[in-house]
Amino acid sequence: MSISSYSAIILAAGFSSRMGSFKPQLSIGNISVLERGIALFRCAGIENIQVVLGHRAENLMQCVDAAGANWCINSCFHEGMLSSVITGVENISHDSSAFMVLPVDIPLVALETISALIKAHETTDALIIHPVRNGKRGHPPLISSALIKELVRYDGSGGLKSFLAQYSNDTFDVSVPDRFIHLDMDTPEDYLKLVDLYDRIKYQDRFENSNNGYRTS
Repeated sequence: MSISSYSAIILAAGFSSRMGSFKPQLSIGNISVLERGIALFRCAGIENIQVVLGHRAENLMQCVDAAGANWCINSCFHEGMLSSVITGVENISHDSSAFMVLPVDIPLVALETISALIKAHETTDALIIHPVRNGKRGHPPLISSALIKELVRYDGSGGLKSFLAQYSNDTFDVSVPDRFIHLDMDTPEDYLKLVDLYDRIKYQDRFENSNNGYRTS
């Protein structure tokens, strides 16, 4: 299966109320967490990337364009994350065989994790693939496009997690060594912890400045 048959949805529509600052524009390394999410999927070879915007959308449109992704607006972003997932799903390529969903505030997922999800999708019949570390599922899930109609019709109770739980018999967990599938940044303390961790472990950064915009090796 060609990598071109995969899409990615980055959720960047929320209020960032607990953070106190606008999360998509916060930096780790020399780029914003939004740019970092886009670069992750670009480096994986995924070209159809939809960034779902809502709160302060006008502040992010130019950034998304410059980073080589597409943006769409969730006018109902105040209704919660699932509404943004559905907005993203409605805007991905109709040729997509599967898509991944990544909140913008989970900014350091490894490229190898994305590759592991794609490999699992291509070698199993599962409709949903979760990355797992130490027995705990993380982000991003990979979801078959066969579930799009059901997702769009879902009543929203319990959010995306509850929707996916309905398909437990068609779900596959792929083990990854990536601690960052669990590390989000909801508060200033979370953000500072991630920045400190990034600096201390000298996280291999494939996404900062290079001749073609992002380093890939």
